[in-house]
Amino acid sequence: MSSEQHAPSAGEYITHHLQHLQKNFSFESVKQTSIVDFSLFNLDSLVFASALGLLGVFLLWLGVRKATSDVPGRFQAAVEILFELVDNQAKSVISDANSRKFVGPLALTVFVWIFLMNFMDMLPVDWLPSLASKMADDPQHAFLRVVPTADLSTTLGMSTFVLLACLYYNVKIKGLGGWGHELIAAPFGDHWALWPFNFLMQMIEFLAKTVSHGMRLFGNMFAGELVFMLIALMGGAWAMNATGLSLAFGHVVAGTIWTLFHILVIVLQAFIFMMLTLIYIGQAHDHH
Repeated sequence: MSSEQHAPSAGEYITHHLQHLQKNFSFESVKQTSIVDFSLFNLDSLVFASALGLLGVFLLWLGVRKATSDVPGRFQAAVEILFELVDNQAKSVISDANSRKFVGPLALTVFVWIFLMNFMDMLPVDWLPSLASKMADDPQHAFLRVVPTADLSTTLGMSTFVLLACLYYNVKIKGLGGWGHELIAAPFGDHWALWPFNFLMQMIEFLAKTVSHGMRLFGNMFAGELVFMLIALMGGAWAMNATGLSLAFGHVVAGTIWTLFHILVIVLQAFIFMMLTLIYIGQAHDHH
């Protein structure tokens, strides 16, 4: 950044940090006719989510590979505790043992994956973005967001996958005809005059569950990211002016308190998403 360029304002700082690293694969003619450009891919979310997903699978594989019948180490004990927690929750929600063979590992993977993505919020807010700007040809427009779950496309993508799993188990458990009959017979009753209303309510329920499932995780992580940015602004204002020790003190105290509280949010949001995954798939096993 040249000396003629002024330091960014608080609004410019936050706006910059909320921009994704994107790649446009669309044709120009398509862009001009689209209200929403769905061809913009948030590459930072894709890269970090994929890398953390592979890391989560590797950690679980490592825990299984090093498992021993002797006195377990700390890592094995942690994996076993986590496995038993998820397995007990799966048993309490899904009665079908065959379904649990897939849904249990799925829920465990979801929990570990979301926890790792959420945990990226614990990194200093300017660390990786500043590193990216130093490596970029145009530092002023070098955007990078490192928390995939603070991206709505990530969380809605995951909740959509849960919806597809629910549809699969609805057909598998009840049969295509049985599920089709349930769509028009519940919740108001099996009468031909009520079939359109039943079907409409079923579609609304599927849509509402999917959207709220993804929005809940996104909203909490996005809000946490914003709070970290505001706290960083306090420290930045003190560093630039070298005055106002209250800003430095507030930066340290607020940062410490919010970090400790956010650790709880990170774990809780991963657990809630996992539990809702189990509950929604469990509901697909229930007959109305």
